[in-house]
Amino acid sequence: MPSSLTHALSKQFLAMPVIDLVVLAFFLFCWLFYEPMLKRLGKEKNVINTDMTVIRRRWMAEMAVREVALLDGQLLGHAINSASFFASSNLILIAAAAGVLFGGDSALKSIEGLAVLAPASALVFQIKLGVVLIALARGLLDFIWAIRQMNYCLAAIGAAPMWAPRAVLEEYAEAAGAILNPALSAFNAGVRGYYFALAAAAWLLGPIAFAVATGGAMALLLWRQRRSPASAAVRKVRQILERQPVVVGPHLERKHASKPKPPPKPKSAPGGRPRVAEPSAPPRP
Repeated sequence: MPSSLTHALSKQFLAMPVIDLVVLAFFLFCWLFYEPMLKRLGKEKNVINTDMTVIRRRWMAEMAVREVALLDGQLLGHAINSASFFASSNLILIAAAAGVLFGGDSALKSIEGLAVLAPASALVFQIKLGVVLIALARGLLDFIWAIRQMNYCLAAIGAAPMWAPRAVLEEYAEAAGAILNPALSAFNAGVRGYYFALAAAAWLLGPIAFAVATGGAMALLLWRQRRSPASAAVRKVRQILERQPVVVGPHLERKHASKPKPPPKPKSAPGGRPRVAEPSAPPRP
């Protein structure tokens, strides 16, 4: 049975028009290699993701020297709520696409009857829906992994050793930033999955619409990363933070100020010997 299904799929792929195969290869290239290409472009310091990596590390450095990290926990909790919302929405879309894909002939015929869809065989139509489903499923997995990592970071914020020496706090902030940055990068990857899922859905309209949607999604993502007003503002924030050092909180200043001072050394008499205080005269009766 699996061999016959594989043979049928390969036969349908070979029977597809060449333009569909070319556009599908273009989509897979953009979808799978967008993030490595973005990391390569990020070496020039003109990409939001790279600038935000520096800003998040600075956030953890400021968190480590605050007396109360309540604000940091609230901010991260808001990010967790956002990721949970996107994950729930993604799950609903997956259920809708899977319902059409696995709903039998009646579900497929109800969709295939739309005039705007390009004519295709039932198996090719299922392949197109399968690409949409895979794009959404990958985004869902990114959201789930982001939520887990953000919960790890929340635990690290709660366990911050606020009264530790400055060197320990700097090392702890670097470790917490190494948890936070991958978490929010996974969140960004999940949001990016919506762009490519919409582009994959355009394949149902035909290969030309598929190519235009894929190129448009790629161009829009790159423009937002490098040329949008938000990218310029984020870059400015990074430059300001790089000029401003981390300032310790008042609780650490009080800690260093409250250290007991060593007793003063006795003054030396001429000749290098310590001067001994002369006994006071007894009081007169």
